[in-house]
Amino acid sequence: MKKRVLYGAAAAAALAIGAAVYVGAGDSAAPQSTFVLLDGSSKTTADLKGRVTLVNFWATSCVTCVGEMPKVIATYDKYHGKGYDTLAVAMSYDPPSYVVNYTETRKLPFNVAIDNTGAVAKAWGDVQLTPTTYLVNKRGEIVKRYVGEPNFGELHQLIEKLLAEA
Repeated sequence: MKKRVLYGAAAAAALAIGAAVYVGAGDSAAPQSTFVLLDGSSKTTADLKGRVTLVNFWATSCVTCVGEMPKVIATYDKYHGKGYDTLAVAMSYDPPSYVVNYTETRKLPFNVAIDNTGAVAKAWGDVQLTPTTYLVNKRGEIVKRYVGEPNFGELHQLIEKLLAEA
């Protein structure tokens, strides 16, 4: 019991300072979801197959999310032409007008969805803390989940490994 409390306290402390906490995902299939994009179109989990995809749950009010966004953009720019994609999912409590404004003023180059009902966050493991980021392989399996900002050097190595897979 003491170990559990200690691990929980360590995870909470890491989150408080904005450090990423890696939580193993074990190559499980990404949950079936429909993402409603800002332009009104939609994407499903099935649409992620064939590309390595970063699914990033974020909010405009989240300091760590805003801080990591330039690195998320740089990662997208670096690997997009090689079969990599990013899908940013704004949390249900984030006002849509804030999300649209942020997306337009920062010129986010990837798809942005608004999870206005919270159903997508619930399906993806009841996401409540932002940023929570999933890396999905070409087969549509979650290979890694981060709570907090990922170590982008390690993330890039994993992306390169996944892109090299058939």
